[in-house]
Amino acid sequence: MSVGPWQLIIVAIVILVLFGRGRISEMMGDFGKGIKSFKQGMADEAKPQQPAPRIENQPAESEETKQADNSTTSN
Repeated sequence: MSVGPWQLIIVAIVILVLFGRGRISEMMGDFGKGIKSFKQGMADEAKPQQPAPRIENQPAESEETKQADNSTTSN
């Protein structure tokens, strides 16, 4: 049993009636955006990644320093 051209035309008409032209074009647009995003992601993955910039270690404020700062600002 093979699918002939008449069966394909009937299936296409049924899909067009169920979804409408606007919905089908919207789905194809979303499909195209997905492919473009996938290709862009693959291209980004192929590029060598640069190491993250190094952050200098800074001493954390102690609780005593925070309390001293709060007492001077509240007076």
